[in-house]
Amino acid sequence: MHKRSVTIDGHRTSISLEDAFWAELSAIAARRGLSLNALVAEIDHARSTSAGPPGNLSSALRLHVLDDLRKAAGRD
Repeated sequence: MHKRSVTIDGHRTSISLEDAFWAELSAIAARRGLSLNALVAEIDHARSTSAGPPGNLSSALRLHVLDDLRKAAGRD
């Protein structure tokens, strides 16, 4: 488990994720030409605007990684 501080809309927040998830998020951000902060903010905004309760940001990040890996494996 690794805790990192990120900035979302000018506000610093700390997020705890396993190292494997941080590595995948960094790879996703790099492929998309985004900073890690920009990717996390994008995921945060998407969870905040979706139907239903927004849930936990750490969980949203893990689910984003899972979705990306499934798409890459052709299992979307």
